[in-house]
Amino acid sequence: MNQMNWEHLLSSKRFGMESMPEQKTHDRTEFQRDYDRLIFSAPFRRLQNKTQVFPLPGSVFVHNRLTHSLEVACVGRSLGNNIGKVLKEKYNNEEWRKMFYECGSIVAAACLAHDLGNPPFGHSGERAIGSYFSEGNGKNYQHLINPTDWEDFTHFEGNANSFRLLAHQFKGRRKGGFALTYSTLASIIKYPYPSGQSGKKGKFGFFQSEKEAFQVISEQLGLICLNEEEMRYARHPLVYLVEAADDICYQIMDIEDAHKLKILTSEETLNLLTGFFSGDRLERIHRTMNYVDDVNEKVSYLRSSVIGLLVDECSQYFIENEETILEGRLEGELIDHISELPAQAYQNCSKVAYARIYRSPEVLDIELAGYQIMSTLLDKLLYSVFNPDEAYSQLFLNRVPMQYDMRAESDYEKIQAVLDYISGMTDVYALDLYRKINGMSLPIL
Repeated sequence: MNQMNWEHLLSSKRFGMESMPEQKTHDRTEFQRDYDRLIFSAPFRRLQNKTQVFPLPGSVFVHNRLTHSLEVACVGRSLGNNIGKVLKEKYNNEEWRKMFYECGSIVAAACLAHDLGNPPFGHSGERAIGSYFSEGNGKNYQHLINPTDWEDFTHFEGNANSFRLLAHQFKGRRKGGFALTYSTLASIIKYPYPSGQSGKKGKFGFFQSEKEAFQVISEQLGLICLNEEEMRYARHPLVYLVEAADDICYQIMDIEDAHKLKILTSEETLNLLTGFFSGDRLERIHRTMNYVDDVNEKVSYLRSSVIGLLVDECSQYFIENEETILEGRLEGELIDHISELPAQAYQNCSKVAYARIYRSPEVLDIELAGYQIMSTLLDKLLYSVFNPDEAYSQLFLNRVPMQYDMRAESDYEKIQAVLDYISGMTDVYALDLYRKINGMSLPIL
Protein backbone atom coordinates (compact mmCIF):
# COMPACT_ATOMS: atom_id res chain seq x y z
CA MET A 1 0.00 0.00 0.00
CA ASN A 2 1.33 3.43 -1.01
CA GLN A 3 2.10 5.51 2.07
CA MET A 4 3.14 9.09 2.77
CA ASN A 5 6.42 9.65 4.60
CA TRP A 6 6.77 11.93 7.63
CA GLU A 7 10.31 12.85 6.62
CA HIS A 8 8.90 14.55 3.52
CA LEU A 9 5.62 15.72 5.07
CA LEU A 10 7.41 17.87 7.67
CA SER A 11 9.21 20.28 5.38
CA SER A 12 10.52 23.71 6.35
CA LYS A 13 11.04 24.77 2.72
CA ARG A 14 9.29 28.08 2.00
CA PHE A 15 6.90 28.44 -0.92
CA GLY A 16 8.17 31.01 -3.43
CA MET A 17 11.64 31.17 -1.85
CA GLU A 18 13.01 27.86 -3.13
CA SER A 19 15.83 29.50 -5.12
CA MET A 20 16.93 31.86 -2.35
CA PRO A 21 19.90 30.89 -0.16
CA GLU A 22 19.03 30.13 3.47
CA GLN A 23 20.16 32.91 5.80
CA LYS A 24 19.14 31.87 9.28
CA THR A 25 20.02 34.55 11.81
CA HIS A 26 17.39 33.79 14.44
CA ASP A 27 16.53 31.16 17.05
CA ARG A 28 12.91 30.62 16.03
CA THR A 29 12.11 27.55 13.95
CA GLU A 30 10.68 28.07 10.46
CA PHE A 31 7.25 26.98 11.68
CA GLN A 32 7.33 29.41 14.59
CA ARG A 33 8.17 32.10 12.04
CA ASP A 34 5.05 31.07 10.08
CA TYR A 35 2.95 31.61 13.21
CA ASP A 36 4.49 35.02 13.92
CA ARG A 37 4.21 36.10 10.29
CA LEU A 38 0.48 35.37 10.35
CA ILE A 39 -0.13 37.07 13.70
CA PHE A 40 1.41 40.32 12.47
CA SER A 41 -0.34 40.31 9.08
CA ALA A 42 -3.10 42.69 8.02
CA PRO A 43 -5.50 39.91 6.88
CA PHE A 44 -5.24 38.35 10.33
CA ARG A 45 -5.96 41.66 12.08
CA ARG A 46 -9.01 42.16 9.89
CA LEU A 47 -10.56 39.02 11.35
CA GLN A 48 -11.46 41.04 14.45
CA ASN A 49 -14.23 42.69 12.42
CA LYS A 50 -15.52 39.57 10.70
CA THR A 51 -18.55 37.68 11.96
CA GLN A 52 -18.02 34.22 13.40
CA VAL A 53 -21.68 33.29 14.06
CA PHE A 54 -23.36 36.05 16.02
CA PRO A 55 -23.49 39.74 15.06
CA LEU A 56 -20.43 41.67 16.14
CA PRO A 57 -20.67 42.52 19.84
CA GLY A 58 -22.65 45.23 21.48
CA SER A 59 -22.79 45.10 25.26
CA VAL A 60 -22.01 41.35 25.35
CA PHE A 61 -18.74 40.17 23.82
CA VAL A 62 -18.99 37.06 21.68
CA HIS A 63 -16.52 35.43 19.33
CA ASN A 64 -15.42 36.97 16.08
CA ARG A 65 -13.14 35.36 13.51
CA LEU A 66 -10.03 36.64 15.27
CA THR A 67 -10.78 35.25 18.72
CA HIS A 68 -12.04 32.03 17.16
CA SER A 69 -8.80 31.60 15.18
CA LEU A 70 -6.64 32.25 18.25
CA GLU A 71 -8.56 29.66 20.27
CA VAL A 72 -8.41 27.13 17.44
CA ALA A 73 -4.64 27.69 17.28
CA CYS A 74 -4.32 26.95 21.02
CA VAL A 75 -6.30 23.71 20.69
CA GLY A 76 -4.41 22.82 17.51
CA ARG A 77 -1.07 23.26 19.26
CA SER A 78 -2.19 20.82 21.97
CA LEU A 79 -3.28 18.27 19.38
CA GLY A 80 -0.01 18.65 17.45
CA ASN A 81 2.10 18.35 20.60
CA ASN A 82 0.17 15.25 21.67
CA ILE A 83 0.77 13.34 18.45
CA GLY A 84 4.30 14.71 18.02
CA LYS A 85 5.36 13.38 21.41
CA VAL A 86 4.12 9.86 20.63
CA LEU A 87 5.44 9.76 17.05
CA LYS A 88 8.88 10.94 18.15
CA GLU A 89 9.14 7.85 20.34
CA LYS A 90 7.73 5.59 17.63
CA TYR A 91 10.35 6.76 15.10
CA ASN A 92 13.16 7.12 17.64
CA ASN A 93 15.71 5.50 15.32
CA GLU A 94 15.20 8.04 12.54
CA GLU A 95 17.54 11.02 12.25
CA TRP A 96 14.66 13.33 11.33
CA ARG A 97 12.50 12.41 14.37
CA LYS A 98 13.23 15.81 15.97
CA MET A 99 10.85 17.33 13.38
CA PHE A 100 7.96 15.89 15.38
CA TYR A 101 8.70 18.55 17.99
CA GLU A 102 7.34 21.00 15.41
CA CYS A 103 3.94 19.38 14.92
CA GLY A 104 2.35 21.72 17.48
CA SER A 105 3.82 24.80 15.79
CA ILE A 106 2.76 23.69 12.31
CA VAL A 107 -0.81 22.94 13.36
CA ALA A 108 -1.08 26.16 15.38
CA ALA A 109 0.08 28.25 12.41
CA ALA A 110 -2.32 26.48 10.05
CA CYS A 111 -5.14 27.07 12.53
CA LEU A 112 -4.38 30.79 12.58
CA ALA A 113 -4.65 30.83 8.79
CA HIS A 114 -7.63 28.55 8.26
CA ASP A 115 -10.25 31.35 8.14
CA LEU A 116 -8.21 34.12 6.49
CA GLY A 117 -10.05 33.68 3.20
CA ASN A 118 -13.55 33.87 4.62
CA PRO A 119 -15.51 36.88 3.29
CA PRO A 120 -17.57 39.25 5.47
CA PHE A 121 -20.72 38.05 7.28
CA GLY A 122 -19.61 34.56 8.17
CA HIS A 123 -20.53 31.55 6.06
CA SER A 124 -23.45 33.50 4.61
CA GLY A 125 -20.86 35.62 2.80
CA GLU A 126 -19.55 32.49 1.05
CA ARG A 127 -23.06 31.45 0.08
CA ALA A 128 -23.88 34.96 -1.12
CA ILE A 129 -20.90 34.97 -3.52
CA GLY A 130 -21.63 31.50 -4.88
CA SER A 131 -25.33 32.27 -5.28
CA TYR A 132 -24.56 35.54 -7.05
CA PHE A 133 -22.81 33.66 -9.85
CA SER A 134 -25.11 30.61 -9.94
CA GLU A 135 -28.48 32.38 -9.50
CA GLY A 136 -28.00 36.14 -9.54
CA ASN A 137 -26.65 38.85 -11.82
CA GLY A 138 -23.28 37.15 -11.94
CA LYS A 139 -24.68 34.71 -14.51
CA ASN A 140 -24.32 37.54 -17.04
CA TYR A 141 -20.56 36.93 -17.02
CA GLN A 142 -20.69 33.15 -17.51
CA HIS A 143 -20.19 33.34 -21.29
CA LEU A 144 -16.83 35.05 -20.71
CA ILE A 145 -15.34 32.24 -18.60
CA ASN A 146 -14.55 28.64 -19.51
CA PRO A 147 -16.69 26.06 -17.64
CA THR A 148 -13.82 24.75 -15.49
CA ASP A 149 -12.88 28.22 -14.23
CA TRP A 150 -16.54 29.16 -13.76
CA GLU A 151 -16.88 26.46 -11.08
CA ASP A 152 -14.51 28.51 -8.89
CA PHE A 153 -17.10 31.28 -8.71
CA THR A 154 -20.36 29.33 -8.42
CA HIS A 155 -18.85 27.25 -5.60
CA PHE A 156 -16.82 30.03 -3.99
CA GLU A 157 -15.15 28.52 -0.93
CA GLY A 158 -13.38 30.20 1.99
CA ASN A 159 -10.85 27.37 2.33
CA ALA A 160 -9.71 27.73 -1.27
CA ASN A 161 -9.63 31.49 -0.84
CA SER A 162 -7.38 31.12 2.24
CA PHE A 163 -4.88 29.15 0.18
CA ARG A 164 -5.02 31.81 -2.56
CA LEU A 165 -4.50 34.61 -0.06
CA LEU A 166 -1.44 32.86 1.35
CA ALA A 167 0.16 31.60 -1.87
CA HIS A 168 -0.84 34.04 -4.64
CA GLN A 169 1.48 36.82 -5.78
CA PHE A 170 -0.75 39.88 -5.66
CA LYS A 171 0.16 42.91 -7.73
CA GLY A 172 3.26 44.63 -6.36
CA ARG A 173 3.80 41.87 -3.78
CA ARG A 174 6.49 39.21 -3.52
CA LYS A 175 6.43 35.82 -5.14
CA GLY A 176 4.92 33.08 -2.99
CA GLY A 177 2.46 35.33 -1.16
CA PHE A 178 3.15 34.92 2.56
CA ALA A 179 6.07 32.62 1.71
CA LEU A 180 4.98 30.11 4.36
CA THR A 181 6.50 26.66 4.72
CA TYR A 182 5.15 23.89 2.51
CA SER A 183 3.90 21.96 5.55
CA THR A 184 1.92 24.87 6.99
CA LEU A 185 0.31 25.60 3.61
CA ALA A 186 -0.61 21.95 3.05
CA SER A 187 -2.09 21.73 6.55
CA ILE A 188 -4.87 24.23 5.76
CA ILE A 189 -6.07 22.44 2.61
CA LYS A 190 -8.99 20.40 3.99
CA TYR A 191 -10.26 19.47 0.53
CA PRO A 192 -7.25 18.66 -1.70
CA TYR A 193 -9.02 18.85 -5.05
CA PRO A 194 -10.31 21.60 -7.40
CA SER A 195 -13.80 23.14 -7.61
CA GLY A 196 -14.94 20.72 -10.31
CA GLN A 197 -14.77 17.91 -7.72
CA SER A 198 -16.61 19.82 -4.99
CA GLY A 199 -19.76 17.69 -5.11
CA LYS A 200 -22.96 18.39 -3.18
CA LYS A 201 -21.18 20.04 -0.26
CA GLY A 202 -19.54 22.57 -2.57
CA LYS A 203 -16.19 22.19 -0.79
CA PHE A 204 -12.80 22.29 -2.48
CA GLY A 205 -9.25 23.29 -1.67
CA PHE A 206 -7.86 25.51 -4.41
CA PHE A 207 -8.96 27.66 -7.33
CA GLN A 208 -7.74 26.95 -10.87
CA SER A 209 -5.38 29.91 -10.50
CA GLU A 210 -3.56 28.12 -7.65
CA LYS A 211 -3.60 24.65 -9.23
CA GLU A 212 0.09 24.74 -10.11
CA ALA A 213 1.00 26.01 -6.64
CA PHE A 214 -0.87 23.11 -5.07
CA GLN A 215 0.84 20.63 -7.40
CA VAL A 216 4.29 21.95 -6.45
CA ILE A 217 3.48 21.61 -2.74
CA SER A 218 1.88 18.17 -3.06
CA GLU A 219 4.83 16.79 -5.05
CA GLN A 220 7.36 18.23 -2.62
CA LEU A 221 5.60 16.73 0.39
CA GLY A 222 4.75 13.43 -1.26
CA LEU A 223 0.96 13.67 -0.91
CA ILE A 224 -0.74 10.64 -2.43
CA CYS A 225 -2.61 11.29 -5.68
CA LEU A 226 -5.88 9.35 -5.37
CA ASN A 227 -7.18 10.23 -8.84
CA GLU A 228 -4.86 11.88 -11.35
CA GLU A 229 -7.59 12.79 -13.85
CA GLU A 230 -9.71 14.53 -11.19
CA MET A 231 -6.60 15.93 -9.48
CA ARG A 232 -7.81 14.51 -6.16
CA TYR A 233 -5.19 13.99 -3.46
CA ALA A 234 -5.00 12.56 0.04
CA ARG A 235 -4.89 15.14 2.80
CA HIS A 236 -1.69 16.09 4.56
CA PRO A 237 -2.06 14.20 7.89
CA LEU A 238 -1.91 17.37 9.99
CA VAL A 239 -5.04 18.67 8.23
CA TYR A 240 -7.00 16.26 10.41
CA LEU A 241 -5.70 18.02 13.52
CA VAL A 242 -6.46 21.51 12.17
CA GLU A 243 -9.96 20.35 11.30
CA ALA A 244 -10.44 18.75 14.74
CA ALA A 245 -9.33 21.93 16.51
CA ASP A 246 -11.86 23.93 14.47
CA ASP A 247 -14.65 21.40 15.11
CA ILE A 248 -13.98 21.38 18.84
CA CYS A 249 -13.86 25.16 19.20
CA TYR A 250 -16.75 26.33 17.10
CA GLN A 251 -19.16 23.79 18.53
CA ILE A 252 -18.32 24.30 22.20
CA MET A 253 -17.65 28.05 22.04
CA ASP A 254 -20.93 28.68 20.19
CA ILE A 255 -22.76 27.02 23.08
CA GLU A 256 -20.97 29.31 25.54
CA ASP A 257 -21.75 32.39 23.42
CA ALA A 258 -25.41 31.38 23.18
CA HIS A 259 -25.51 31.21 26.98
CA LYS A 260 -24.01 34.70 27.29
CA LEU A 261 -26.61 36.03 24.88
CA LYS A 262 -29.37 34.24 26.82
CA ILE A 263 -30.38 32.15 23.81
CA LEU A 264 -29.74 29.10 25.99
CA THR A 265 -30.59 28.99 29.70
CA SER A 266 -27.97 28.20 32.31
CA GLU A 267 -29.62 24.86 32.99
CA GLU A 268 -29.64 23.92 29.30
CA THR A 269 -25.99 24.91 28.89
CA LEU A 270 -24.79 23.05 31.97
CA ASN A 271 -26.72 19.93 30.95
CA LEU A 272 -25.25 19.99 27.44
CA LEU A 273 -21.67 20.30 28.69
CA THR A 274 -21.89 17.84 31.60
CA GLY A 275 -23.28 15.31 29.09
CA PHE A 276 -19.72 14.65 27.93
CA PHE A 277 -18.81 13.00 31.24
CA SER A 278 -19.91 10.12 33.45
CA GLY A 279 -18.92 8.22 36.58
CA ASP A 280 -16.10 9.47 38.79
CA ARG A 281 -15.09 12.17 36.31
CA LEU A 282 -18.58 13.67 36.37
CA GLU A 283 -18.67 13.57 40.18
CA ARG A 284 -15.33 15.42 40.36
CA ILE A 285 -16.63 18.01 37.93
CA HIS A 286 -19.73 18.62 40.02
CA ARG A 287 -17.62 18.95 43.18
CA THR A 288 -15.37 21.50 41.48
CA MET A 289 -18.33 23.50 40.19
CA ASN A 290 -19.75 23.66 43.71
CA TYR A 291 -16.76 25.77 44.75
CA VAL A 292 -18.17 28.76 42.83
CA ASP A 293 -21.60 30.35 42.59
CA ASP A 294 -21.08 32.34 39.39
CA VAL A 295 -22.78 30.39 36.60
CA ASN A 296 -20.54 31.92 33.91
CA GLU A 297 -17.52 30.59 35.80
CA LYS A 298 -19.15 27.15 35.91
CA VAL A 299 -19.77 27.24 32.17
CA SER A 300 -16.17 28.33 31.52
CA TYR A 301 -14.83 25.49 33.65
CA LEU A 302 -17.04 22.97 31.89
CA ARG A 303 -16.07 24.33 28.49
CA SER A 304 -12.36 23.89 29.24
CA SER A 305 -12.98 20.37 30.56
CA VAL A 306 -14.90 19.39 27.42
CA ILE A 307 -12.20 20.80 25.15
CA GLY A 308 -9.53 18.88 27.09
CA LEU A 309 -11.52 15.66 26.75
CA LEU A 310 -12.05 16.11 23.00
CA VAL A 311 -8.38 16.96 22.44
CA ASP A 312 -7.38 13.70 24.14
CA GLU A 313 -9.98 11.69 22.20
CA CYS A 314 -8.97 13.09 18.79
CA SER A 315 -5.25 12.73 19.54
CA GLN A 316 -5.72 9.12 20.56
CA TYR A 317 -7.69 8.24 17.44
CA PHE A 318 -5.06 9.90 15.22
CA ILE A 319 -2.26 7.89 16.85
CA GLU A 320 -4.18 4.62 16.62
CA ASN A 321 -4.93 5.19 12.93
CA GLU A 322 -1.67 6.81 11.83
CA GLU A 323 -0.98 4.22 9.13
CA THR A 324 -4.49 4.56 7.69
CA ILE A 325 -4.01 8.34 7.57
CA LEU A 326 -0.62 8.03 5.90
CA GLU A 327 -2.19 5.77 3.29
CA GLY A 328 -4.88 8.39 2.61
CA ARG A 329 -7.68 6.00 3.59
CA LEU A 330 -9.20 7.56 6.71
CA GLU A 331 -12.91 8.23 6.25
CA GLY A 332 -14.54 11.27 7.85
CA GLU A 333 -13.12 13.60 10.49
CA LEU A 334 -11.41 12.79 13.78
CA ILE A 335 -14.40 14.16 15.69
CA ASP A 336 -16.57 11.53 13.95
CA HIS A 337 -14.59 8.75 15.63
CA ILE A 338 -14.53 9.73 19.31
CA SER A 339 -15.94 7.32 21.89
CA GLU A 340 -19.67 6.81 22.38
CA LEU A 341 -20.51 9.11 25.32
CA PRO A 342 -18.72 12.27 24.13
CA ALA A 343 -19.89 11.52 20.57
CA GLN A 344 -23.51 11.54 21.71
CA ALA A 345 -22.96 14.72 23.75
CA TYR A 346 -21.30 16.38 20.74
CA GLN A 347 -24.27 15.43 18.56
CA ASN A 348 -26.65 16.89 21.15
CA CYS A 349 -24.70 20.16 21.05
CA SER A 350 -24.84 20.13 17.25
CA LYS A 351 -28.61 19.65 17.18
CA VAL A 352 -29.21 22.42 19.71
CA ALA A 353 -26.78 24.72 17.90
CA TYR A 354 -28.54 24.24 14.58
CA ALA A 355 -32.05 24.68 15.96
CA ARG A 356 -31.46 27.42 18.51
CA ILE A 357 -28.27 29.24 17.43
CA TYR A 358 -27.68 29.06 13.68
CA ARG A 359 -31.39 29.56 12.99
CA SER A 360 -31.84 32.32 15.60
CA PRO A 361 -33.26 35.67 14.35
CA GLU A 362 -30.00 37.49 15.13
CA VAL A 363 -27.97 35.12 12.95
CA LEU A 364 -30.53 35.02 10.13
CA ASP A 365 -30.67 38.82 10.06
CA ILE A 366 -26.93 38.93 9.47
CA GLU A 367 -27.31 36.42 6.62
CA LEU A 368 -30.09 38.44 4.98
CA ALA A 369 -28.14 41.68 5.25
CA GLY A 370 -25.00 39.95 4.01
CA TYR A 371 -26.71 38.71 0.86
CA GLN A 372 -27.93 42.21 -0.01
CA ILE A 373 -24.63 43.94 0.73
CA MET A 374 -22.45 41.37 -1.08
CA SER A 375 -24.70 41.30 -4.15
CA THR A 376 -24.69 45.07 -4.43
CA LEU A 377 -20.92 45.34 -4.08
CA LEU A 378 -20.42 42.62 -6.68
CA ASP A 379 -22.84 44.34 -9.08
CA LYS A 380 -21.10 47.70 -8.83
CA LEU A 381 -17.53 46.43 -8.89
CA LEU A 382 -17.96 43.97 -11.73
CA TYR A 383 -19.74 46.57 -13.83
CA SER A 384 -16.85 48.97 -13.20
CA VAL A 385 -14.22 46.37 -14.04
CA PHE A 386 -15.85 45.46 -17.34
CA ASN A 387 -16.69 49.10 -18.23
CA PRO A 388 -13.53 50.83 -16.99
CA ASP A 389 -13.78 53.90 -19.26
CA GLU A 390 -17.05 55.18 -17.80
CA ALA A 391 -16.79 58.07 -15.35
CA TYR A 392 -18.47 56.16 -12.48
CA SER A 393 -16.25 53.16 -13.05
CA GLN A 394 -13.11 55.26 -12.90
CA LEU A 395 -14.20 56.80 -9.60
CA PHE A 396 -14.95 53.41 -8.11
CA LEU A 397 -11.80 51.67 -9.36
CA ASN A 398 -9.59 54.49 -8.10
CA ARG A 399 -10.55 53.67 -4.50
CA VAL A 400 -9.53 50.00 -4.85
CA PRO A 401 -6.06 49.21 -3.40
CA MET A 402 -3.36 48.65 -6.02
CA GLN A 403 -2.68 45.02 -5.05
CA TYR A 404 -6.02 43.97 -6.59
CA ASP A 405 -5.44 43.89 -10.34
CA MET A 406 -8.79 45.17 -11.62
CA ARG A 407 -7.30 45.65 -15.08
CA ALA A 408 -5.96 42.12 -15.43
CA GLU A 409 -5.62 40.65 -18.91
CA SER A 410 -8.12 37.80 -18.63
CA ASP A 411 -11.79 38.06 -17.63
CA TYR A 412 -11.27 35.23 -15.11
CA GLU A 413 -8.52 37.22 -13.38
CA LYS A 414 -10.66 40.38 -13.36
CA ILE A 415 -13.48 38.59 -11.53
CA GLN A 416 -10.95 37.03 -9.18
CA ALA A 417 -9.53 40.48 -8.38
CA VAL A 418 -13.03 41.68 -7.47
CA LEU A 419 -13.53 38.67 -5.21
CA ASP A 420 -10.10 39.18 -3.64
CA TYR A 421 -11.06 42.74 -2.74
CA ILE A 422 -14.55 41.94 -1.44
CA SER A 423 -13.60 38.78 0.48
CA GLY A 424 -10.84 40.72 2.24
CA MET A 425 -13.30 43.29 3.59
CA THR A 426 -14.44 43.34 7.19
CA ASP A 427 -18.15 43.40 7.95
CA VAL A 428 -17.88 47.04 8.97
CA TYR A 429 -15.96 48.06 5.84
CA ALA A 430 -18.38 46.22 3.53
CA LEU A 431 -21.39 47.84 5.21
CA ASP A 432 -19.79 51.29 5.07
CA LEU A 433 -18.91 50.93 1.37
CA TYR A 434 -22.42 49.64 0.62
CA ARG A 435 -23.93 52.71 2.26
CA LYS A 436 -21.63 55.09 0.44
CA ILE A 437 -22.16 53.71 -3.05
CA ASN A 438 -25.91 53.82 -2.45
CA GLY A 439 -25.74 57.43 -1.26
CA MET A 440 -26.89 56.45 2.24
CA SER A 441 -23.89 57.99 3.98
CA LEU A 442 -21.30 60.60 3.12
CA PRO A 443 -17.91 61.44 4.58
CA ILE A 444 -18.04 64.35 7.03
CA LEU A 445 -17.04 67.54 5.30
